[in-house]
Amino acid sequence: MSQARSLPALTTPALPPRTLRGVADLAEAGLVASDPALEAVAARYAVAVTPTLAGLMTPGEAGDPIAAQFLPDAHELETRPDELADPIGDEAHSPVPGIVHRYPDRVLLKLVGVCAVYCRFCFRREMVGPGAETSLSDAALDTALAYVGAHPEIWEVVVTGGDPLVASPRRLGELMARLSAIDHVKIVRFHTRVPVAAPERITAMLVAALRAPKLTTYIAVHANHARELGVEARAALARLADAGIALVSQSVLLRGVNDDASTLAALFRALVECRVKPYYLHHPDLAPGTAHFRLPIERGQELMAALRGRLSGLALPTYVLDIPGGYGKVPVGPSYLEPTPEGWRVTDYCGGAHDYDAGVPA
Repeated sequence: MSQARSLPALTTPALPPRTLRGVADLAEAGLVASDPALEAVAARYAVAVTPTLAGLMTPGEAGDPIAAQFLPDAHELETRPDELADPIGDEAHSPVPGIVHRYPDRVLLKLVGVCAVYCRFCFRREMVGPGAETSLSDAALDTALAYVGAHPEIWEVVVTGGDPLVASPRRLGELMARLSAIDHVKIVRFHTRVPVAAPERITAMLVAALRAPKLTTYIAVHANHARELGVEARAALARLADAGIALVSQSVLLRGVNDDASTLAALFRALVECRVKPYYLHHPDLAPGTAHFRLPIERGQELMAALRGRLSGLALPTYVLDIPGGYGKVPVGPSYLEPTPEGWRVTDYCGGAHDYDAGVPA
């Protein structure tokens, strides 16, 4: 487990009226103690904590799962030789600015380079935040969409960044209209923290902008702990679901945040209750300064095995590893099947072993 954050005894502050964007802001809100090491972290990696997320934190609480995800930590100054500035290899698959074409039938479109809030474990932490390109220029977006239009194998466009839902409804609506005009694009998926981090941004105007003729819209919501799904976040997700937008989730398995079966079960059930299908549970990437969040793959497999059969299939995501270097995601969950001379040995969710003959004629 990562070391507990040492904080002075403070009363819980009122919900801050603005996003907190530096150590001084966080200290004034009572969320951290002033510390030169934290200033050094903030100078290297972007810091932003929205009023909603700040309101979910309890100053001084050891092991606060919300604070651990968003407040800077001196551990971030510690880098290891195996950590990479581009841990999932986006650049190796970027034919034009803003596009990552790693898989045959889909591309990433990096619309913006900023987020509403900055996760301390972000795999793109070297590429996002103030000082990064805030958004694709009009010319770069034209080039990116021309690439999509010239590749008929592209069935899905995954809009990411940064966080694309920090863009204005006008810009998002224009993007959807342009994608709708590309006949072979059928699915548009947005990867976002906004419904959780800044739910007030999920307005009727923004929801309308995310829909367009001939396109099916998916939103992949990033959430790692059930506490993130407060009243405002649940209402924002309901606004999206009520508009017919399909919702899935992405979570990251994080030491000290959600690395036990009961915490994961609570998160996945809460998501399903919000009409969000748990999609991926990511093994943490080798991003610089994030070793304190990482844990062995074997631990993730143990947790997924503990959930299997005890949690509805609706609530079980796929545990995946993004292979460093740009080789894509692969499932790394536990195996329940092994070959035998007579057929197969199958393990049930309680750990019992059973022989199975597939009955296929020779």
